[in-house]
Amino acid sequence: MGADSNVLARTFGGMSAEKQETLLKMSILACGCILAFSLRLFAVLRFENVIHEFDPYFNYRTTRYLAEEGFYNFHNWFDDRAWYPLGRIIGGTIYPGLMMTAGLLHYVMNFLHITIEVRNVCVYLAPLFSSLTSLVTFNLGKELKDTSAGLTAAAFIAIVPGYISRSVAGSYDNEGIAIFCMLNTYWLWIKAVKSGSVFWATLCSLGYFYMVSSWGGYVFLINLIPMHVLALMVTGRFSHRVYVAYSTVYVLGTILSMQIAFVGFQPLQTSEHMAALGVFGLCQIHAFIDYVRSRLTSAQFNFLFKALTIAIGGILAIAVGILTLSGKIAPWTGRFYSLLDPSYAKNNIPIIASVSEHQPTAWSSFYFDLQLLAFMFPVGLYYCFSALTDANIFIILYGVTSVYFAGVMVRLMLVLAPVACVLAGIGVSGILATYMKNLNTTRVDKKQRRTDQHNYPVKQEISMVVVGLVTTLLVTYAFHCCWVTAEAYSSPSIVLAARQADGSRLIFDDFREAYYWLRQNTPEDAKVMSWWDYGYQITAMANRTILVDNNTWNNTHISRVGQAMSSTEDRAYEIMQELDVGYVLVIFGGLTGYASDDINKFLWMVRIGGSTDRGSHIKESDYYTPSGEFRVDKEGSPVLLNCLMYKLCYYRFGQVYTEQGKPTGYDRVRNVEIGNKDFELNVLEEAYTTEHWIVRIYKVKKPENRGNPY
Repeated sequence: MGADSNVLARTFGGMSAEKQETLLKMSILACGCILAFSLRLFAVLRFENVIHEFDPYFNYRTTRYLAEEGFYNFHNWFDDRAWYPLGRIIGGTIYPGLMMTAGLLHYVMNFLHITIEVRNVCVYLAPLFSSLTSLVTFNLGKELKDTSAGLTAAAFIAIVPGYISRSVAGSYDNEGIAIFCMLNTYWLWIKAVKSGSVFWATLCSLGYFYMVSSWGGYVFLINLIPMHVLALMVTGRFSHRVYVAYSTVYVLGTILSMQIAFVGFQPLQTSEHMAALGVFGLCQIHAFIDYVRSRLTSAQFNFLFKALTIAIGGILAIAVGILTLSGKIAPWTGRFYSLLDPSYAKNNIPIIASVSEHQPTAWSSFYFDLQLLAFMFPVGLYYCFSALTDANIFIILYGVTSVYFAGVMVRLMLVLAPVACVLAGIGVSGILATYMKNLNTTRVDKKQRRTDQHNYPVKQEISMVVVGLVTTLLVTYAFHCCWVTAEAYSSPSIVLAARQADGSRLIFDDFREAYYWLRQNTPEDAKVMSWWDYGYQITAMANRTILVDNNTWNNTHISRVGQAMSSTEDRAYEIMQELDVGYVLVIFGGLTGYASDDINKFLWMVRIGGSTDRGSHIKESDYYTPSGEFRVDKEGSPVLLNCLMYKLCYYRFGQVYTEQGKPTGYDRVRNVEIGNKDFELNVLEEAYTTEHWIVRIYKVKKPENRGNPY
């Protein structure tokens, strides 16, 4: 042991203090990156290399097509298995950055003779980019304050639950790489503002282009940066550096973003992008005014300024009004309106409100997803306000706006988590830097020590308490993040698990069982009708044509499916014949207690089904009891107890015992005995029910031959 200590002493003793500090920083960053990757592997260790949720299955399917067919065929791919009979042009309706990243990584690894399947690349891509996000967060924190703030922020974001929720292994969704793209763009923007360099601004434009290609959330970014520039103008901090940075970023970034087929001319035509264009115009006016001011007297400049302000303001107002009324500038989208008015989607666009991640965020979620960061967030804001710079103004704006949007929509907790890590990193590092220097009293002379004790009594004791308290909070944060990741965010929705009485795990693999049955036992051209949640999984795993999927781009078509599910069997049969439906798939949890089934989603089918002219006969009130309750027992509405969805879920269920001491047909989710037990299906027949009854598949009967006398 002594020999080893001597070797270490000789090794590090020969290094300068600067090199030792650099080695320590690199070691901390490396540990953070490894931790960020490994912590997200719980799902793989507990289950297998499986894709999670619903949207990732579409991303996996398109990535596999890209790897097999090449970029040209991928870009021009018309998918006839989606949205039957409409189909979908894939290249023009997606953000291809995720698929291109995974496809490139797959190609490079196979080029280097590292054989790996596309699915495995998709499974591990999000953890890989989480490690890269830690590095970018370090750079961002370093630019905002110092190295210690950057290291603390990198450690925070490596394990923060709000980010892990969308970046665990198998969560192959756009957000898996989008947070890296967003923070990278912000870091490059701050570098560009600090330096006024066209080089950094060009890199920021390229980072913005990658962000646009990866996630529709780029709209938040292209509004936040102009807001920052506008704030600098209002506070008198606008300079030539900011002018060069923003002009370069806006022009290059807009041109590059328009190369994405799905984006096209939206940066010049939609209301969400008008703020960026307006601030760009203000920058040119501001620069022009500064130039004119240097050439004219004060009186001449004031007269010219007033005249130009009135003239240009009037012209712009008239132009914007004409373009808006003529349709050249598109209005805000429904999702954007729902961010400004949380009740807008529920009242006007139920398809948006039906998505669980579009619901308002509960207060408990802030603590659950941020824990310590929720309390250190305002501390970081304090440090930024106390040393106000151009960069700090940006992070303040980012923090305040993200808190609002995260409160409006639970999905946007993902946007809040990174800035919470950065600001908490600034706050924690600032607190530790302030108090830890008081602990080192070995070299302070007696006179100085007496002076300090007179001005600041028990300084060392107070510092020890504060440092100890912060250390304890950091430890609890680490334990909380690990627990949340393991218990809440590492369970794939396609494979369910439950604890038995003896503590062992019980696996419910009904989804894959049902999709495999569809793939093996139905015609290749069979059309499957289900609620839109399961569309991506059916096309990816069962390789069958579906009517609607998670893209939710056509409200009318989804409404037609909702009308079929909400109607009586005979009326639904007419819709199914119209849409050439061969099979109907429903999700039912009454036997196992699986709460995310179609009965619990049914009211959204009713609302969406009745939101169009053809579904005007469907009234939500008809599915409630006279007292306004939604019930599936004998007290339930007769309209509900005889609709297609009810019959498909509860067919033969009235003959089944689910719990000891309960009657047959006892629903373990609703905790009631179903009201309509004894019924038969007329136009459908049961084709397959999975082991635990979670997925039920029915075959649509062919219409009777009218010429048959029998």
